[in-house]
Amino acid sequence: MSFFSVLCRLAVALWVGGAALFTFVLTPTIFRTETRDVAGRIVGYLFPGYFRWGLACGAVALLALLLARGKNWMPAAVLLVVMLTVTAFQAFHVEPKAALIKQQIPSFETTPKDHPMRREFSKLHGISAVCNLSVIAGGVVLIVLL
Repeated sequence: MSFFSVLCRLAVALWVGGAALFTFVLTPTIFRTETRDVAGRIVGYLFPGYFRWGLACGAVALLALLLARGKNWMPAAVLLVVMLTVTAFQAFHVEPKAALIKQQIPSFETTPKDHPMRREFSKLHGISAVCNLSVIAGGVVLIVLL
């Protein structure tokens, strides 16, 4: 197994592991132990770094994959590009838009769920959740492929 093949696997594992830890352990714990507004603020502070981590790991994985060109490199490369595209969409479109909307909501605890800003935020949150779960699922497929 070449150095680049190992590097690719390591980058994918760190990306998927980080995303799974953030999604299934860290975020639920923060929302369980803090008020909704405080938890939202904490997670909001973490998101830019979370997305940078994914983009960095994905870029390293793609570059290493292209240099290694081991078995199944073409389908893996396509999947990595899709995952990077989804992560970039979250990082540069969904998250900044959600952050702006969140600034306009005084409190998620007191603002009614049917308030237009809450509805728009919920829509973006749903899009982000689907994107995030898609990246995790894609990473699991990559681990099997590689």
